[in-house]
Amino acid sequence: MKWFVPLLIVSLSLVISCSQEKKSPLPKEFVRVVVDTNPPVTPLSPEESIQKIQLPPGYRVEVVASEPMVQEPVAIAWDGNGRMYVAEMNTYMIDAEATGEFERTSRIKLLEDTDGDGKMDKYTVFVDSLLLPRAILCVGDQLYVQQTNVQDIRSYRDTNGDGKADDEKIVFKNDVLDVRNLEHQNGALYWNIDNWIYPSRDNLRYKYRNGMLSADTMVDNMIGQWGLTSDNYGRLYYSEAGPGLPAVQIQQMPAYGSLNFQDQYDEAFTVPWPVIGTLDAQGGRQALRPEDNTLKKFTSGCGQTIFRGDRLPADMIGDYFIPEPVGRIIKRGKVINDSGKIYIRDAYKEKDWLASADFNFRPVNTYTGPDGCFYIVDMYHGIIQESEWTDSASYLGKIIAQKEIYKNRGMGRILRVVHDDFKPDAQRPKMLNESAAQLVQYLDHPNGWWRDNAQQIIIVKNDQSIVPDLKKIALGEQAVLKNKASALARIHALWTLEGLNAIDQATLQKAMTDTDPQVRKAAVWISESFLKKNDEGIINSLALLKEDTSADVRVQLSLSLRGSNNAKAQMILQELLAENKDNQMIRFSNSIYAEAKKTAEEEARRTRNLSPADRKLVTDGAVIYKQLCSSCHGTDGKGITIGGGPMPAPPLVGSPRVRGDKIMLTQLLLLGLQGPVDGKTYPNTMPAMKAQDDKWIASVLSYIRNSSELGNKSSVVTEAEVKKIRAESPKDMGSGFTIQLLEIFKLGRAERTNWDKK
Repeated sequence: MKWFVPLLIVSLSLVISCSQEKKSPLPKEFVRVVVDTNPPVTPLSPEESIQKIQLPPGYRVEVVASEPMVQEPVAIAWDGNGRMYVAEMNTYMIDAEATGEFERTSRIKLLEDTDGDGKMDKYTVFVDSLLLPRAILCVGDQLYVQQTNVQDIRSYRDTNGDGKADDEKIVFKNDVLDVRNLEHQNGALYWNIDNWIYPSRDNLRYKYRNGMLSADTMVDNMIGQWGLTSDNYGRLYYSEAGPGLPAVQIQQMPAYGSLNFQDQYDEAFTVPWPVIGTLDAQGGRQALRPEDNTLKKFTSGCGQTIFRGDRLPADMIGDYFIPEPVGRIIKRGKVINDSGKIYIRDAYKEKDWLASADFNFRPVNTYTGPDGCFYIVDMYHGIIQESEWTDSASYLGKIIAQKEIYKNRGMGRILRVVHDDFKPDAQRPKMLNESAAQLVQYLDHPNGWWRDNAQQIIIVKNDQSIVPDLKKIALGEQAVLKNKASALARIHALWTLEGLNAIDQATLQKAMTDTDPQVRKAAVWISESFLKKNDEGIINSLALLKEDTSADVRVQLSLSLRGSNNAKAQMILQELLAENKDNQMIRFSNSIYAEAKKTAEEEARRTRNLSPADRKLVTDGAVIYKQLCSSCHGTDGKGITIGGGPMPAPPLVGSPRVRGDKIMLTQLLLLGLQGPVDGKTYPNTMPAMKAQDDKWIASVLSYIRNSSELGNKSSVVTEAEVKKIRAESPKDMGSGFTIQLLEIFKLGRAERTNWDKK
């Protein structure tokens, strides 16, 4: 049975003692300087632009590639030989009306640095005639691509070495169109250490098998948006730009359901500190600081990365970096693990790690590169907001017209951040040409990029001859490595064995006794395939970890055991829960898991009482709601309160507008909503959904009105009702209805009805 775990928003006070907090020295103090409160919008050359960037002492930015070599870049990926693929959205917002946005003229380019100076000097158009490519991933010698408005994933390969793809195939087939706004569709494909490929959004993940992908349905929809990253141990970090959430779903893997805490980061981490006025913020003047016109709240965080390289100061390793392209900044957070629970704290006070005074600087993605440095994708584009929010009557639409920023397009830069005390790694990867035995060496590389790619390519090659060496590395025995295997090498060896379907009980049990807790945690995580088979030996070994000294191990143990139906495994889990009542991760993750199962059962019983047509409306609406609406209203409809900031949108549970007048609610969804709701002002406006068809509107309204999960029990809204309401409603309300206008329209309907009766 498929069921969904609701997003947990738990209000808890943060208590971290100095002894528990990881202390990392930061670079010398530096000063934020606001350059211009009303900056010019004229584009700058790449060399001029990087001079406008403020960074801590010792850091500087270099141009790796720029226009005309790249134009409108949104994502990059390196193959095993260090060649860079660049996805270009060449039709994105060429004006405020998004004219020609869905023409198939976007591209993916292949860039190469032939002389080793760190700058790209050769390029080819690898794939042409695409529709806004949004997610790319190198898998062996293939490039996986996901485009806008579709949900299938295609593979492209160059078979004759000319730098152009000549082999194309669908590796994951899904013919259902994605009708969401392009900002709300999947924005990443990420091969994680656990050998699953994760998107940034929705409830699927993919497993590579013989050149194709098979999908697994997870228990919950992820509400990430643009970008996805992980730490050295495979913990994923999502972000959600719509409600201004710079980090979501960072506590546990999405296969176990959503889990967020209100205090996982504080309000300071949602505050950008731009160095120029941010007059083009969609939120208008109220989104800006009155003293200098700079953006005062996150509105478009995206393209995050956990830095895992080896050619920048060591205190950067493991830190969380997230761009804010409206604010032209990249914020840096210190990641703190306290008893298995993750906190992110702003690295600086009232300043950001990187800030640009160039109006057109638009950092939309960040990465750890093969050379151990930090990479930035700068779209360098005037308009950075989709057309649903740039109507000519809106604040942003007027700014676009007044400053003519729609003219600033057709450019783009790939940048890297270097440091005076380090030299970028000059060794060029040649992994695609190396044997599996040679690739094993890189599992112990100090740069996470090399470790990840070595693991992936070994699995793609499926060379079983190296299994004995991998087992030795996993157990810390003398093997082919030059030095004794580090904990990270042991973890990668375990997961590589898992990916080769070569992990055995003895290796796993021995790894569960490793001196490093992260190795033990990985062993518990991998043991889930044995738990499904009720492997008694593995269950007995897991029982010995019930009192492990590491909270990370105990948390993983609780997550892994709860998916087992084995009586002994469940007994171990209950003992673990009883002995860890003070651990927030174990306590709340499992309580919400149990509550979700109960809610799902109630929802199933209730929908059985509906007619087949009404039941389909509600179930279809549930999918839409969890994919889109939950990012602002919360999966449980109670709103989102992460990070100490205000709710981005009002709660739906018990809402009189949701339960009440169908026409009013339908008009709200069709034409949008702005202004105060029940006397409270929210930072986000409800965008108009009039572009969606009547069935889509009817489905989502039927779900929110008739879902026990959201606590509402009202009648469904039919497709015919939506069609009639649409025909009788205004065609356009500019920035949307207000509650007052909705009430006036409702009053007008009542008066017309009374007049007709006369």
